[in-house]
Amino acid sequence: MYPNLYYAVKDLFGVDLKFLHFINSFGFFVALSFIGAAMVLTSELKRKERQGLLEAEDETIVVGKLASPGELLTNFIIAFLFGYKLIGLFTSNSQLNQNPADYIFSSAGNGWAGLALGLFFASLKWYEKYKHKLPKPEERVIRIWPHDRVGDIVIYAAIFGFLGAKIFNSLETWDDFIKNPVASLVSFSGLTFYGGLIVAALAIWYYARKHKIGFWYLNDAAAPALMLAYGTGRIGCQVSGDGDWGIPNSAYAVSENLKSIPATAQNFQFQLGRNSDYFMSEFHTLDVPHYAVKGPSFLPNWLFAYPYPHNVIGAGIKIPNCVGSYCSYLPVPVFPTPFYETIVCLGLFFLLWSVRKKFKVPGTLFAFYLIINGIERFFIEKIRVNTRYSILGFHPTQAEIISTLLIIGGGFLYYYLKKHQPSTTNA
Repeated sequence: MYPNLYYAVKDLFGVDLKFLHFINSFGFFVALSFIGAAMVLTSELKRKERQGLLEAEDETIVVGKLASPGELLTNFIIAFLFGYKLIGLFTSNSQLNQNPADYIFSSAGNGWAGLALGLFFASLKWYEKYKHKLPKPEERVIRIWPHDRVGDIVIYAAIFGFLGAKIFNSLETWDDFIKNPVASLVSFSGLTFYGGLIVAALAIWYYARKHKIGFWYLNDAAAPALMLAYGTGRIGCQVSGDGDWGIPNSAYAVSENLKSIPATAQNFQFQLGRNSDYFMSEFHTLDVPHYAVKGPSFLPNWLFAYPYPHNVIGAGIKIPNCVGSYCSYLPVPVFPTPFYETIVCLGLFFLLWSVRKKFKVPGTLFAFYLIINGIERFFIEKIRVNTRYSILGFHPTQAEIISTLLIIGGGFLYYYLKKHQPSTTNA
């Protein structure tokens, strides 16, 4: 496992770059997923603009004015925080640098660097406005196309997606949230995808309505982007070992060199007894859900069972003779569900991309996305570790409930739009 890029670079290239402790692997791949999604979304919006399905919006701006005190202050504050934290990361030897969340929410940083950078960017803003100063400021109308707003849409998705993911995760881990609500909300661990999807969708719906962007056209453009982002983001879950893994595969055990090896049912029971404290804290029972599935010999064992050594959340038991922040592994290897989701969702992205022009009714591609996304998540939940609810004798997980609603909602939406919306010509 590579909890952050420091371990990846050191292991792969033998280079000791301590500042890379700050760049955690999960966040790195999430950033890549947002970049990839933005590129796909921009491409699709431009295509729909060429078809005449989306129109530009005229906005009035004032040119020729000097920078206002508010603009200068805003640039100063943003640059100050950037310099205080980022340059402080390079110049500080604090142990906080090992943990991004601890460092971000601490007071550690470089004040002089922050001040210098803040003044520099405030000066740049002043000079940029001064250079285009007019004797008399004037209003001008500019035309902004939907694809020009992708940056804003991505920021909305990131902020409200993170907020929704934390809220839904808190509902799923209510006991931990009640014990320490502040730590639960500011922590970078514990993110629920569907919570992020729902809250981000509401925020983007408001944004699209405000700027007169056709909502169903935007949804159709976003469908392949969302699937790509999800599949790419799951790489970060697998590489960092963020706890988003499956249930134990009792057909395997963990060797001394932390590799998965074939085992027997007796070994599984032995590990349950030997590491009862861990299993009780994780599952609140020694009746641990598991499957015994042996893969074919020509495939690597880790495809079916993986112990996630050096995982970022410190889950499991201590690795002998290991020193540092990430010294744990799972005593019984588990199904690497993030890897499965990466493969499946990237495949579903290519499916959506290849059929996107065949959906003539606005919104139906998005409805199709909801259905296949819900099906994928519903079945992966069968081998994932998650909190279960008790509803009328059934014991579904939060994701199973929402994925079922997505499948039903997607089917209803597809039928409704096909019946009530006019079709368009996609090229």
